[in-house]
Parts: sequence; structure tokens; C-alpha cells
Amino acid sequence: MNKSLRRAAIGVPVMSLALLALPGAAQAATAPTARSGVSAQAPAAALVTKLTHSQATSRFRAAGITWSSSGGCSDRYNSTCTSFEQINLATVQGAETLKSASGCALNVTGGTETGHASGTYSHWNGYKLDFSLSTCLNNYVTSRFTYIGGSKYQSGSGNVYYRESNHWDVTYYNCGGC
Repeated sequence: MNKSLRRAAIGVPVMSLALLALPGAAQAATAPTARSGVSAQAPAAALVTKLTHSQATSRFRAAGITWSSSGGCSDRYNSTCTSFEQINLATVQGAETLKSASGCALNVTGGTETGHASGTYSHWNGYKLDFSLSTCLNNYVTSRFTYIGGSKYQSGSGNVYYRESNHWDVTYYNCGGC
């Protein structure tokens, strides 16, 4: 990779969300469930670095990872868009690790936009990405990761790959060995 591109992709300032989960502390992140502003409470993870959509797409572009949306947009509040606003740095690094380790073409079809299931380790909270199905990715996941039941596979680093009907739903608890 070109050194100046690498510096641009890695050296971009990031917003940090440093929430320390203290015993007994009631900290939560809110996730709008609809444009109306109705929100659900979910516990926030400790010490998470968040990226903007632009920062994430710069890193994906540099790694050769593509993305698409059924609506051709990136609005976080529109479920037909694919947004990376407020994605965790470790999630982006996990996708970069998957791309590098597998050698597969990766296309992200779901990020942090509304419309996915809620929860602590959710799309909205920056922990998940959806990838298009491909023979390469299917073979890589099913042959290298541990089957844990219900169409789910777990990588050695603990990240979970769930094969849904038309995509892989991946939960990144960490960067996967970056």
C-alpha cells in the first residue's frame, strides 16, 4: 500500500468514546429504533474507539473492501442505507484482518444503520457488519472457524460469524488478530 495512503487511513484522528464500565455503574448507549427518536437502552462497552463514516470508508477502500446499500445511500437513520457512522475501530480492523487472511473479495451490505436487531453487541453500537455471501468467504469461514451451532462459527479470536439467508452477519468483539 502506498505510504501516504496508509498514513491517511491509519493516522486519521478518531473520536473516542471512553466509557469505563465500573461495578454498579449504570451506563448505557441509546439506539434509535425509528426516525421518530424512540430509543432502546443497551449497556455500553468499555473504552471503545469510534470512527466516522468517512474514516471507515477510507480504511475499507485502502484494504480493498467494497460496500453497497439497497438504497444507494449512507444515512445512519435510513434502514435501506449502509452506514459506518459510529462504527468501532476494532470492527473495521476485524474486516481488514478477514480480507487479508482470507484473500476473499469482501462486500459490506450492513453497518451501523438503523433497522437491525438491538443489543449491546449490535450493528447500531458498532460491533457488527454484514457481508455478501460468496463461495470464497463461505469456504473460508466454514473450513477455518469452529462450528458452534445454529449456522454460527467462531474464529480463534472469539468473533462470531452467523450465516443468515443472504449474508454473513459478523460480530466483532475484537480486531481478530490485527
